[in-house]
Amino acid sequence: MYQDTGGLKNSLQVLPTSPGIYKFLDSEGVIIYIGKAKNIKKRVASYFSKNSKNFKTKTLVKSIQSIEHVVVDSEKDALLLENNLIKSHQPKYNVLLKDDKTYPWIVVTNEPFPRIFSTRKKVLDGSTYYGPYTSVRHMNVLLSLIREIYPIRSCKLDLSSAKVFEKKYSVCLDFHIGKCEGACEQKQSEDAYQNIISEAKLLLSGKTKSLLSVLKKRMEYLAEKYEFEEAQKVKKNIESIKKYSAKSIIVSNLKDLDVFTIIQKDQAFYINFMVIHEGSVVYAYSSKINNLLDQTPEEICAVQIDYLKEKFNSSNSIVLVNEKLHLEHPNYRFECPQRGEKKQLIDLSIKNVQAFILNQRKKEILRTEKSTEKRILETIQKDFKLSTLPIHMECFDNSNFQGSFPVSACVVFRNGRPAKKDYRHFNVKTVEGPDDFATMKEVVYRRYKRLIDEKKGLPNLVIVDGGKGQLSAAVSALEALNLRGKVPIVGIAKRLEEIFFPGDRYPIYLDKRSESLKVIQFMRNESHRFGIEFHRNKRSNAALHSKIEDIEGVGPKTIQLLFQKFKTIERIQKAEITELKKLVGKHKAEIILKHFQDL
Repeated sequence: MYQDTGGLKNSLQVLPTSPGIYKFLDSEGVIIYIGKAKNIKKRVASYFSKNSKNFKTKTLVKSIQSIEHVVVDSEKDALLLENNLIKSHQPKYNVLLKDDKTYPWIVVTNEPFPRIFSTRKKVLDGSTYYGPYTSVRHMNVLLSLIREIYPIRSCKLDLSSAKVFEKKYSVCLDFHIGKCEGACEQKQSEDAYQNIISEAKLLLSGKTKSLLSVLKKRMEYLAEKYEFEEAQKVKKNIESIKKYSAKSIIVSNLKDLDVFTIIQKDQAFYINFMVIHEGSVVYAYSSKINNLLDQTPEEICAVQIDYLKEKFNSSNSIVLVNEKLHLEHPNYRFECPQRGEKKQLIDLSIKNVQAFILNQRKKEILRTEKSTEKRILETIQKDFKLSTLPIHMECFDNSNFQGSFPVSACVVFRNGRPAKKDYRHFNVKTVEGPDDFATMKEVVYRRYKRLIDEKKGLPNLVIVDGGKGQLSAAVSALEALNLRGKVPIVGIAKRLEEIFFPGDRYPIYLDKRSESLKVIQFMRNESHRFGIEFHRNKRSNAALHSKIEDIEGVGPKTIQLLFQKFKTIERIQKAEITELKKLVGKHKAEIILKHFQDL
């Protein structure tokens, strides 16, 4: 489980991608919504999407002040935990699971000749309960399989020995159609019936391997006795069971208890505390305790368990722990299970501790990154004499080859990092020949004209790759848009890393070790890379066009066939005339060959 101690943005970044439940809390720490998810991080992030049109969701989001979560092993476990927690806390924004309904169970009754059926209520009469089942369909399939395989009674008669001995009952339709063996008329012994129930319990517990082993031995025994019809029935049951495998958890014998796990890392203890009621997790809490006094795990437990039991109002007499503790308490005892269902609870608790530790480390990294990021931006703000923090910066670079194929690139940095989805390429439209200044003026004008038209935010700093000439061209574009003085702009010359400001006669030189200079160089290099990549692709496409698309008599389908076969222009040029004839025919092959020979 994770408890938010910072902003919601940081909380979202450190959420795990595991299945589990999430809790939204208001300003007073009250749980206002509980939900489950296969992927906690993705699900919680969806609430904060700008595209959400649901009024309830928008109202809920406005009330969220912190987020907690609990990780579990599967989406099914998350669904069950969500159900239990909603019924315990009754959050005001949960409406679907607030009623008294719960997930169904399959019960094997505690009575002579037990019955097997589904129920939503658990009665403490010694009966065994399997589930709960999040899918009613899944449960009904299992019940149908049991009724198909085993002749288990469906009536509610009291089949105690005294009642049966009085011979007050008579067999019903189930007996006549083979669904019951007639225990009510002493046609079936209680021992034989209990053997059937034992096998059904194995199936309900998911112990299909053990059940199949029992049935296989019975089939072989019947075959040896030449009772082939009975052996065939058992074989049919084996085949049915193999098609179905269910895993359920028996919780009838699980008492109310608490779980406390503790892990020591560096100079701190990380703990998780869970309250189990009727086999279900109703509370889960994780925390970090700094070990300032060189305390032992026993000392931490002695203090924390009492505090947590009081905090969550738990009076359970058993506390499961992950390490043996040399502690005694008058009100409860400690157990350190090594196997079974209790060990599964310990494993779940440890999983939550580990998730909490990971989230704490992620938060610490984020805090460090935020601190570094802010320091760098503040340095850029100081070095470039900016009135605001340069959260949004853009850099322009031009590329051409001897004046041909002129292109330009704009890269965008946010919070000192590349925002690649905002990068833009520009095909130069109004400039002919190698005019770098005119190119810069055109693309800067087009970029910010569009941002203004689309009512998008303008950058806090614009960087131009080049000296005074490129900078002056970019400034004239800003003037044409009435942005001169509103959008800070500088130029960076590659040779000596000179920084030019508009109107200044002389450049400034930043310290080579300056974080500001490193970020500006990174932006300049990134814009150059991005522009060159676009420029090369454009030249390559043009080369393809000139080499093959202008051949008279060769259409798009023929070109497609050539590239499917030979992949590249070079291979087409080197291809044998026989290969070309076989692919595109004699006439076109000769045209293509002549074209490349004339180049």
